[in-house]
Amino acid sequence: MLCTLLFVECTNAQNKKTMSTNNNPYYSRTDTNKLRVSNSEWRKILSAGVYSIAREKGTEYAFSGKYWKTDVKGMYYCAVCGNPLFRSGSKFASSCGWPSFYAAAPENVEEAEDRSHFMVRTEVLCRNCGAHLGHVFEDGPAPTGLRYCINSV
Repeated sequence: MLCTLLFVECTNAQNKKTMSTNNNPYYSRTDTNKLRVSNSEWRKILSAGVYSIAREKGTEYAFSGKYWKTDVKGMYYCAVCGNPLFRSGSKFASSCGWPSFYAAAPENVEEAEDRSHFMVRTEVLCRNCGAHLGHVFEDGPAPTGLRYCINSV
């Protein structure tokens, strides 16, 4: 299993804003309008780490992300736009080094084929802003059998 090639960025459900949302006029946990923002505009707004993952499909080191080992209850949101992505009840310990969930908010994520790094995977994207969230694999627990592997810088 090549978990070290998974990417994504999300934030926790607590009311605290993260560094990447402090000066982000597009961040909202209630606005569901699809965003059309250029990468040059995102580069001005997002921290370097969030930009690298969300817009350039980068990754964080395994076992280094903010939420890989947390069990805080609530909703996990997109760090770029605030779109709700995953409920804490679907989070599980996968031991791959990134936060893992067996289900996403289907109305808020979309999937795309990813042929990078000499393999074929399914990329997970925020439906609202297009941010790269990570990848989904078919080796997760019941009831879905899916493992959404998500970065959390």
